[in-house]
Amino acid sequence: MKAVALKVPLLFLVLMAPSALASSTQVANIYPQDPALPIGASLTATCSVSPDLGLHASKLFWTLNGRRLPSSSYSVLSPTAVSVTLARLPASHQRSGDNLVCHNPAGHVLAGSCLYVGMAPERPVNLTCWSRNTKDLTCRWAPGGQGETFIRTKYTLKYKLRWYGRERECEDYSLVQPYTCYIPRDLALFTPYEIWVEATNQLGSSTSDVITLDILDVVTTDPPSGVSVGRVGDLEDQLSVRWETPPALKDFLFQAKYQIRYRLEDSQDWKVMDDVGNQTSCRLAGLRPGTVYFVQVRCNPVGIYGSRKPGIWSEWSHPTAASTPLSERVMSGSCDSKSGDSNSTLRRELKQFFGWVRKHAYGCSGMSIKLYDQWRVWMQKSHKTRNQASSCTRDMRRT
Repeated sequence: MKAVALKVPLLFLVLMAPSALASSTQVANIYPQDPALPIGASLTATCSVSPDLGLHASKLFWTLNGRRLPSSSYSVLSPTAVSVTLARLPASHQRSGDNLVCHNPAGHVLAGSCLYVGMAPERPVNLTCWSRNTKDLTCRWAPGGQGETFIRTKYTLKYKLRWYGRERECEDYSLVQPYTCYIPRDLALFTPYEIWVEATNQLGSSTSDVITLDILDVVTTDPPSGVSVGRVGDLEDQLSVRWETPPALKDFLFQAKYQIRYRLEDSQDWKVMDDVGNQTSCRLAGLRPGTVYFVQVRCNPVGIYGSRKPGIWSEWSHPTAASTPLSERVMSGSCDSKSGDSNSTLRRELKQFFGWVRKHAYGCSGMSIKLYDQWRVWMQKSHKTRNQASSCTRDMRRT
């Protein structure tokens, strides 16, 4: 029993030791502690030490971000207090604040304070939102003014139903895309939302303009799937493109429209084809023979559930590659100058007709494409006949 009685006081002392130790280590402090200041402001900070240390204030020194401050900026206020004056402070070097530290003569840290020097945030701008397949909402904005406040600034996206909803805050902020927040669920359709952004830091706060939107007016889709690109028979200047409607919107009442863009394999310049409409296939004409092309398709869900808004384009589909056939004229060449002159004359005579057909076939009109195909096949057959006749003539001359 006596042994137990002795253990309780010992355990009590062990548990109390950390707090007692913490209070004994409070040997100095800096005032003001962690101040927030506008750029260009001045600050006088004071370091006060415990008399128990036996240190005279004149022996202490200051550092800012690890660099020793000149003694000419010090003032000894008492045997246990020394101040330092910083004039025309520049912006903080780091958002977590600049480190102002008081040291003893040996260089050991006695106390520290963080200085937050920057600007109050300006009103956030360019707030835009979009919904992927009506299932969620993503909003993005830009900080106002120059954007940089030099100190940690918190941006909060807030939203509510326009007439009767309670205010909510977006919680899923992107770590990859700055100034972006994602609302994954619990969104109402056919009812407008009010959405805005609040910016706050230690020097002030500001609020963006409030935008009002209906989820159905800002719908975008997944890119079209199943994109395939293939040749059109032996036509050396055409490719056929097919794709599927984005799966998530197949059950919605909407009018989709599509865009196609394509580029040469060795080029980064895309050519956009706007007049595709709501069809899921199209023909690219006027291409280079024997050339690899990359093709992409995207979708705009115009008129979803009767909305009259222009809609938002989806991302482009993954690039799909295909090559046009290599022209026989490029492969065979010609050694007969007269035959070459004849071909040139024929091309000049048909140039206007070719341009007219291609102009009317460029797009997705079935009738014009059929006419264009017939004309191109006829031209290639005619060219083969002329080559054969020219070859026969050369053979006869040799015999």
